Amino acid sequence: MPVLDQTQPLDSRQFLLAVKRLADSLSYGTDRSPFLGQGLEYVQSRLYVPGDPVKTIDWRVTARTGKAHVKVHETPKSLPVWFIVDTSASMTLASTKTSKYQLAVQIAGGLALACLDRVSPVGVMGGGSREITIKPSLARDTILQWLHQLRTYNFTETTELSSKLLALNPTLRERSLIFILSDLHDPLAIPALKLLGHRHDLAVLLLRDPAEDGLPGAGIIRGREVESGRQFTVRAKKQFTSLTETTTALKHASLDHFVIHTDKPFLAPLRLFLQSRNLLSK
Repeated sequence: MPVLDQTQPLDSRQFLLAVKRLADSLSYGTDRSPFLGQGLEYVQSRLYVPGDPVKTIDWRVTARTGKAHVKVHETPKSLPVWFIVDTSASMTLASTKTSKYQLAVQIAGGLALACLDRVSPVGVMGGGSREITIKPSLARDTILQWLHQLRTYNFTETTELSSKLLALNPTLRERSLIFILSDLHDPLAIPALKLLGHRHDLAVLLLRDPAEDGLPGAGIIRGREVESGRQFTVRAKKQFTSLTETTTALKHASLDHFVIHTDKPFLAPLRLFLQSRNLLSK
């Protein structure tokens, strides 16, 4: 299985073009502002005051009381959006042209720009041993800054996804929408996600390389753990978790998730997943 060269970042110009195209595609057909709530929220009705727009008249209350009333609405606050991108070594392994890591960063960037276009602050956190944490911001330059950081990868980086999630949870003072882009090789990740999901909206985008699907039935294999360098000889069924086991665990934890295979088209199904979960109309 080829490994990305840790000394070279993803091509800058091609990367940004891919991210922008992805943002446009994810935004296609969504007129309402995602992550902002469904328009203006009704609060109450009050007596009509000369100068109030006619379109705001509450005809039901007006008919019941015999006096003109208008509806009072409140603009909902922007819902902060966090992207937790798994930067660990297992994400950089690839048996196809595009690695899990490349797709994760591109999708995070595309969704982030789509959020920004609809005035929703965006933050990011790395799920590996690197320290990458940028608080939600509406500045396009900030998003480009963390995308630039994520373009550089290290194929010896260990996974710390569960500990990063547990550390993030108490720092979030308001309800947030959190996207997790990972292969979930951290065995403690799902319990941490379940805890985080008690207070926040979560969407797990599970990245999968086709070579991983063949490993559970591969018999006895020899290998090296990329994140620790440890050599091992093991029965594959005991060493690797199948996709079915992972998705079943996510379902039992009541976590919305979408599987992205690096060798299959994902854009249209991903857009449908986001729309079906109302993640494009929060």
